[in-house]
Amino acid sequence: MPILRRKPRLNRPSPLSRLTGTIATTRQRSLDRIRASQAAIRRNRLAFYTLLIAGVTILCLTAWPFTKAHLQAMTVLQLVSGQPVSKPLSAIVAEPVVTEELTVPTPEGPIRARLYVPVKHPNAPALVVLHGVHHLGMDEPRLMSFATAMASCGLRVLTPELPNIKDYRVDSTSIRVIGDTTRWFAQRTGGPVGVMGLSFSGGLSLLAAANPDFHSAFKFVFAVGSQGSMARVFSFYSTNTDLRPDGTTERLTAHEYGPLVLEYDYLEDFVSPRDLAPIRAVLKAHLYEDKPAEVAALKNLTPAQTLIALHLMDATSPETRANLARARAHHTAEMEGLSPGPRLRTLTTPVYLLHGAADNIIPSAETLWMASELEHQHLQAALVSPVLSHLDFGETKPSAMDTWRLIHFFALVMHAAEQK
Repeated sequence: MPILRRKPRLNRPSPLSRLTGTIATTRQRSLDRIRASQAAIRRNRLAFYTLLIAGVTILCLTAWPFTKAHLQAMTVLQLVSGQPVSKPLSAIVAEPVVTEELTVPTPEGPIRARLYVPVKHPNAPALVVLHGVHHLGMDEPRLMSFATAMASCGLRVLTPELPNIKDYRVDSTSIRVIGDTTRWFAQRTGGPVGVMGLSFSGGLSLLAAANPDFHSAFKFVFAVGSQGSMARVFSFYSTNTDLRPDGTTERLTAHEYGPLVLEYDYLEDFVSPRDLAPIRAVLKAHLYEDKPAEVAALKNLTPAQTLIALHLMDATSPETRANLARARAHHTAEMEGLSPGPRLRTLTTPVYLLHGAADNIIPSAETLWMASELEHQHLQAALVSPVLSHLDFGETKPSAMDTWRLIHFFALVMHAAEQK
């Protein structure tokens, strides 16, 4: 009889254990997927932040020159206006300056000049700054303060002396002196240089830049409180009005300084040859603000000469206005040669124009005319600011926006000066 053997029981998982295993497997797979997703998120975040940091770095490197230029502009304006510069700002953009007395050889003769150099950047970008009509020339304190401020912010600044401008004569000789000294500085520094002209020197700088002999030496021209038309300025001194390009009229009482400069320049039109020398001595002392010399010169005049001199020194007198009107008619061609306006259409040098809204020596309408006459691509910026008078800060308290506009304007100039 065969022996019946019981089949061995297979070790099969129970339904409950099978369910538990399935859940565990599913959970593990979910965890694996979560971990993989988290790892992918971390990789994506790392890539994102790497790109973000790189982008911010590139943006900072790109924006820093403009940011620095605005900090430099703030520093320059604070220094020139006599305000203290904060230590953090000074640490970023200001540095010590050394000066060097130079003699620039030109066809017009040797020209005295002063070079301002930032100590840490002896090969800094170059800028020529030209004084206005003043007997102290390149030694005028405001000019020296400004040149030092610009140099402390990273520019090599040359201040040539313009002999005729220093002696209150606005003539074509100064155009060539400006061109020659700019070309000399460009050759010395290895490339075109920016030129900043103050008052009548600004208009003459534009004329020098338009001259083919000098054009390549000019990186840009920055004209501050300058003339577009000498004839219009003459007319302003006679009428206290200056026509704007839009047809409106600017009305200001002309400062006595402007008419006196032109009377001194064209004195032979106003007095007889025998009266010329003694009356010129009086006007010169008056312009030089040398009161003892003026009193002494007046004592040397005859009563008739004294009357003439007193009329000439009174900018509001009918005689002065009549004299200026006659001189304007007599020197039309000469004044045309001292007016950049007619040449601005063909000028290809970049130009920056700044004018004080309250300027009553050269009215701000002149900058509006020049801005309208320049080709759009060559006019880099133009601003008529209530913060300024002629070459000084105005007496009224400016708004925050007016101050910012002036800072931004100077920042554009600083940035342009630093470009290769």
